[in-house]
Amino acid sequence: MDNATLNTTAAAATVPSKPVKMAARGVKVFYGEKRALHGIDVDIYENEVLALIGPSGCGKSTFLRCLNRMNDTIDICRVEGLITLDGQDIHDPELDVVQLRARVGMVFQKPNPFPKSIYDNIVYGPRLHGLATRKDEFDQIVETSLRRAGLWNEVKDRLLEPGTGLSGGQQQRLCIARAIAVSPEVILMDEPCSALDPIATAHIEELIDELRQAFTIIIVTHNMQQAARVSQRTAFFHLGDMVEVGETEEIFTNPRDERTQGYITGRFG
Repeated sequence: MDNATLNTTAAAATVPSKPVKMAARGVKVFYGEKRALHGIDVDIYENEVLALIGPSGCGKSTFLRCLNRMNDTIDICRVEGLITLDGQDIHDPELDVVQLRARVGMVFQKPNPFPKSIYDNIVYGPRLHGLATRKDEFDQIVETSLRRAGLWNEVKDRLLEPGTGLSGGQQQRLCIARAIAVSPEVILMDEPCSALDPIATAHIEELIDELRQAFTIIIVTHNMQQAARVSQRTAFFHLGDMVEVGETEEIFTNPRDERTQGYITGRFG
């Protein structure tokens, strides 16, 4: 399918002034015979934060994992439909999935630093992808990544200490630094603040707003206040369907679908 067809079949609201970074058309996901997603259509624009909201089990995280083919690791999972990154089908046999996951990084719900030093956590990806060879290059990547993650000043004197020794909020920022060390274009975040206290959560939310200047971010969250604070656009999922997607303020103040209204007012979910 060419880009013209891709654009004309869009079901999502369009923002002509913004280039599309990723797009999904007719995306269905099956776990064995059970269908988890029922045909998702959405455009994701450059340098925006798109929040995915909805009740537990509605398909938000399943869709998020489609965007860098994390579902490939689940034997019984089957994905149908088209997902593109800069217009290229991410399931194209010519596309290296390792390179895809470097371009579309992921931050998980629970902080998961490697059992290595803070320094080695950051250089793991660049070393794997051959992004640097000399120590001074790795040093620069470590400092730049930790600064972008708002963690440099807190850890610069203990880079050789284990990443697992940091607090929960610091560990999550380390995982964000690790993700951006390979210079991704898109960052996926699956409830990145659910295990954190309010102060650590505020740090991550401020960081997301700063990172948006350089990256496209898709975040799954159960916290609707968080979605309202950090995102420019919001998509509401329910029972495997993406009910609606639009400007965040519009979704929260004037939703088009009564199911969205019911969820954001607390009538279900």
